Amino acid sequence: MEGGRRRGVDCFKCKHFYVTWDRNRPRGCRALKFKTKRMPSDVVLATSGKDCLLFSLKHMNRFD
Repeated sequence: MEGGRRRGVDCFKCKHFYVTWDRNRPRGCRALKFKTKRMPSDVVLATSGKDCLLFSLKHMNRFD
């Protein structure tokens, strides 16, 4: 963390992120095909030392 802000990508804004029905591994990444307790981007950063390269911004519908 830098200055109280989280480093890296925000999985909640990625089109590959999904919530699973698995209590032990409630978060998943469709692009990398894995489920985890932690945020997938944190796992990628911990294992590779780099931010996730497969992040793709999710299309957000805005109703104004």
